[in-house]
Amino acid sequence: MVTLLAGTLLPPLDFFVVNLAIPSIQDDLGGGDLLGQQIVAGYAAAYAVTLTLGGRLGDLYGRRRAFLVGLVGFALASLLCGSAGEPWLLLAGRVLQGLTAALMAPQSLALIRASLDGREQTVALGFHGATLGLAAVIGQSLGGLLVTADLGGLGWRAIFLINLPVAAVGLLGSLFLRDPHTRGGERLDWAGAILLFAGLAGIVIPLVEGRALDWPWWCFVLIVAAVILLRGFWRYESSLGGGGRVTPLVPPAAVTAPGVRIALVAVALFYSIAAFFLVFSEHEQTAGRTPLQASLDILPLGIGFLIGPLTVAHLVRVMGRRIAALGLGLETAGFLAFAGLVAGFGHTAWTAAPLALIGFGQGLALPSLIRLTVTHIPRAFAGLASGLVNATLQISAALSVAVIGGLYYAVSGAYGSGAALTAVSLLIAALLFASALLSLRAERVPALDGYVQSGAGRGSGLAPSGRRPSKTIVR
Repeated sequence: MVTLLAGTLLPPLDFFVVNLAIPSIQDDLGGGDLLGQQIVAGYAAAYAVTLTLGGRLGDLYGRRRAFLVGLVGFALASLLCGSAGEPWLLLAGRVLQGLTAALMAPQSLALIRASLDGREQTVALGFHGATLGLAAVIGQSLGGLLVTADLGGLGWRAIFLINLPVAAVGLLGSLFLRDPHTRGGERLDWAGAILLFAGLAGIVIPLVEGRALDWPWWCFVLIVAAVILLRGFWRYESSLGGGGRVTPLVPPAAVTAPGVRIALVAVALFYSIAAFFLVFSEHEQTAGRTPLQASLDILPLGIGFLIGPLTVAHLVRVMGRRIAALGLGLETAGFLAFAGLVAGFGHTAWTAAPLALIGFGQGLALPSLIRLTVTHIPRAFAGLASGLVNATLQISAALSVAVIGGLYYAVSGAYGSGAALTAVSLLIAALLFASALLSLRAERVPALDGYVQSGAGRGSGLAPSGRRPSKTIVR
């Protein structure tokens, strides 16, 4: 389990940790604001675009193998980032980090899904969510602390080199890692992989780069082209029969099953909170807070996020499976309280309690929404399910930063950062409430018990069943 949690920790940690170190990187390597934007965008885009492919590779060729390749690759990419003497080397390292993280991260969740049942799976998903919360806690403060401490004269380089001992722990633990993967003899759907990669890139790249570049014309061209490519991808995947050795990259029946679509939309709305970290940071800078002060101001959210998932297993015993709705409801209440305090006082000095409530609710909702999604997809596609959930989170983050971030800057320019932060908080509260309603609807749809796979390991046929799991279900 420790090995899987190391793979869970590293990808989000490296997303958060770099933000407070960007000024030091710019001072050392040059490159100005554009370098800072590309350091974040290069990682985020590479990660989001290849997550689904990474998850599917684990399904086809072994999740333990894919996890180890991703973990070693991530460690080497971190070493490249930490030793980079030129901006282009650092950017190359960040892109490689994103690509290898996309191979590693889905396997952690997939192995939990494929290996465990019932309460054991619920507890494991709780630890998975708590690790994501830990990444948020560490990432929000570690970057500033490491740069300030200047350990061994490394400065900003320490934020990347710190990944190496974590990866080493993961590699040692992999000696005891078992993979119930039994599939074989299938080939990767390369045509589908290329279409999906190009389509997602056409959406993600404009979203992560557009605002900083003032939305040049090519951003909109890419988005239109992406829609065409993704439509072509879907038609191609639907045309693949179940009798060949080439399995669809994303079997249509696996993701159009009742419950999956609802859960994925709920996940997307839930992660609109990603934009909050951006606008909170911008507000703190406007208020004259130092990076360390800003990280301490938002720390209650991270602590709540760390604690929340650890209570999921107990709450399931007490109140059943509607934990996602509970968590999303707490988040909604937290954002409403936060908006009221910011509107009343004009700053965030008295917002520790609502931030902790937001974090606690987020910690409850995330593992529960993950469970809602993956339990509607057969275990043979556990890697695909994990990749879809993670890709949805990342694309939602990019979209929310573009849209909600744009709203913040528009309102801030006209009415000030306090009013902008209030408006953004109210919008996020509305989106979280919608996610809560969808999660309740998804809970009413039978989970994996209601689906069997036709022709195990071949094609995309999934037939509704309504029975308890039988031998026809691919485990």
